[in-house]
Amino acid sequence: MKKLILTLVFAAAFTTLSAQTGTENTMDYNDYNKWSVELAGGVNKPQRPMTPGYYTSTPSPYVVDLGVRYMFNNKFGLKTDFGYNSFQGQKNSIDFDTKYYRIDLQGVANLGRIMSFETWTHSIGLLGHAGFGLSLLERKDPTYVKDRMGNFMAGVTGQIKLSNRIALTGDFTTILNAAQDAAFDGASTRPHQGFQGILFNGTVGLTVYLGKSAKHADWAFVNEDRLNSIESRLSAIETNMIDTDNDGVADYLDQEPNSAAGAMVSTKGKSIDHNNNNVPDDIEAYLLKNYTSKTDKSPMLDNNEFIKSLINGGYVAAYFDFNKSTPTDVSTDGIDFILTYLRKNPNASVDITGHADEIGRAEYNDKLSNARANKIKSILVKAGVDASRLNVIAAGEDNSVDKDSKLARKLVRKVTFTIK
Repeated sequence: MKKLILTLVFAAAFTTLSAQTGTENTMDYNDYNKWSVELAGGVNKPQRPMTPGYYTSTPSPYVVDLGVRYMFNNKFGLKTDFGYNSFQGQKNSIDFDTKYYRIDLQGVANLGRIMSFETWTHSIGLLGHAGFGLSLLERKDPTYVKDRMGNFMAGVTGQIKLSNRIALTGDFTTILNAAQDAAFDGASTRPHQGFQGILFNGTVGLTVYLGKSAKHADWAFVNEDRLNSIESRLSAIETNMIDTDNDGVADYLDQEPNSAAGAMVSTKGKSIDHNNNNVPDDIEAYLLKNYTSKTDKSPMLDNNEFIKSLINGGYVAAYFDFNKSTPTDVSTDGIDFILTYLRKNPNASVDITGHADEIGRAEYNDKLSNARANKIKSILVKAGVDASRLNVIAAGEDNSVDKDSKLARKLVRKVTFTIK
């Protein structure tokens, strides 16, 4: 019944939290930058038309490209860009020097998001772009040539995210010129219809993201962010609902996380002990019923010996978080139990045994278990117990539980006690 009530309370709280933060989170998912500036440079190769005897290197320098891009969302956008190409003859070619200018408007598709690159990387992207524009081919010597044409271009741009503001890019683009009359070398002219001119560009550059938000649309993994947020909330609820000792009180509320199995506990998870003899009432009642002399009705077991058996049986312990040597807050009662016993029994001594889970190297876990035991010893010494009564033992790794179980490993990160 307790678990059912706690579950309903958490469910109600989660629903309320979702309602209160729903608008804010929706805004966050769309709160990314959309503008960027792109600068790149590289090489080119004009294919046709070329005048016989005129050639360029493969590839030949050089290309400069400057663009401005706007993304409507994290998958699609538009960009306008200005391009400049220089064409010059190679060693075996007749000498020439021409310039090529263009301006284009292109649609952009974030192929990395469309193909869900975020499932395997958050720093590599891929853009596809295509569009139309105007071009100008110009030659000044020995005769002046100017050829205006339209163009269609398409390409792909690989991205490597360097930071939230800058990405390194590598691009390959094909340009088709429409109605190109002059050859790329400018040495001959011939009317052409349709997309007869072919030019390849390869560039490397930088994209600079503009805006006040942390991310740009190129790297906004909207669906993943939503799922991660939901998973984090559910994980928090599941963690809070864990009840290690199965006493009906979730660990985050349980002030006694190692209650004996079946013990009656308070709403804070502490064993009920009305007579304050450090023996839970239900266990004490069971012992009195089953271990009492039929003649004098006195306990056959000495109460002090029973408490000693509880301690030596591992029912009293101090617990630790992963890779920590300082006991958790909920371990206070266990340490206080041992302290009380030692004060009431000044001739008793105790072995303080440290344990660790199996995660990590065995040598390291030996040191960690020793550090945990020494930490408890130092606490008891500061509380007035003579150090000569305290013997530290490093038990190292405890492999008695499933190594792959996070909850099980939590049970063996502890210090136990053996009364001598």
